[in-house]
Formats: sequence, C-alpha cells, structure tokens
Amino acid sequence: MAKKRAAEPDEVKLKKKIAAKRTNHSNPEGDAALRSLKKRLKREQRKRRALAQRKKRAAGSKASATPASA
Repeated sequence: MAKKRAAEPDEVKLKKKIAAKRTNHSNPEGDAALRSLKKRLKREQRKRRALAQRKKRAAGSKASATPASA
C-alpha cells in the first residue's frame, strides 16, 4: 500500500514550529534546535523549487518539440 500524504505539508509544519520557538525565546540565534529547524525548512523549500524547475523544463522541451515534429 502507498503511504498516505500528510494533511499538512512539511513546509507549513516547519514554519509553525519555527514561529512557536521564536516567540518564547530570549536568544533565537543561539538555539541549535531552532537552527536545525530553519535548515530543514530551507531544504524542503529547495526540494520544492527544484521539482518545480524540473517540471517546467520538461514541459517546455516537450511543448517546443511537438510543433517541430508535426
């Protein structure tokens, strides 16, 4: 069986966790846990953007190749 998709994307969860940690913290720059959450968020954003870029390039090459072959 396939895995069920999360009801809430990882990016949204991470943003909420970061916001919660940042509000009740005196020194957010010195917090290693907060830093790792930020790194995970950036990784997720990079993945999403890379996927979008790949899809865009794939669609663009197919769209431009179709009229030329016809």
